[in-house]
Amino acid sequence: MRAGRRVAVWGAGGAIGDAFVQHLAAAPDVVEVFAVSRAARPAPAGKIRTIAGDLTVEDDVAAAAATVADAGGNLDLVLIASGVLHDAAAGIAPEKSWRALDAAAMARVFAVNTIGPSLIAKHFLPLLARDRRVIFAALSARVGSISDNRAGGWYAYRASKAALNMMIKGLAIELARRNPAALCVGLHPGTVDSPLSAPFQRNVPAAGLFTPARAAAAMLGVLEGLPATASGRLFAWDGAEIAP
Repeated sequence: MRAGRRVAVWGAGGAIGDAFVQHLAAAPDVVEVFAVSRAARPAPAGKIRTIAGDLTVEDDVAAAAATVADAGGNLDLVLIASGVLHDAAAGIAPEKSWRALDAAAMARVFAVNTIGPSLIAKHFLPLLARDRRVIFAALSARVGSISDNRAGGWYAYRASKAALNMMIKGLAIELARRNPAALCVGLHPGTVDSPLSAPFQRNVPAAGLFTPARAAAAMLGVLEGLPATASGRLFAWDGAEIAP
């Protein structure tokens, strides 16, 4: 690992995002962590610098990128840990049937899971250093694999993650022209004990339910071990590749 790494984490207010921030801030080779969350958060002492920004609002994403650029840019790692599966207040829930499909709910799921990360890529990929190995990674999901879909349902979430995986593939191709050593991948965190998975944990064995800290550490370990030739693909927390 290169000393003096500077990183940015989107979704820092969530369970996995906060775990990423804490793990990276504790790493001796990391000197600065830009923690971006939708709601303003107090800036703790040390390496962490907090930024408020909604990934579905491009002006917020551009402003966050400008803050990082003003601080010197040259990031080594950008992580996106945001996502939505359900939101009772917004009428969003995983669909069990096509009869449950709702245009407004689908639009919100795509805005958070696909369009938001794409806007982050637009504004943050130019901030990655061009002279060394750098990483852009976004949380995706195994259920976004088209070839692995044998159960149906969860239409909006599955489709938004499949679309995110395609975005990652395209971004990886373009990013490689700018920096052949760059890595752009999707990550599947497993089932993490978080508000996103809380309603669906009943049948998950204890050994298969990860703490956010464990999932974050595992995924960061996967990123450290991936070569540039892995760019554009989706990997699980244990390093196994997930088919498109």
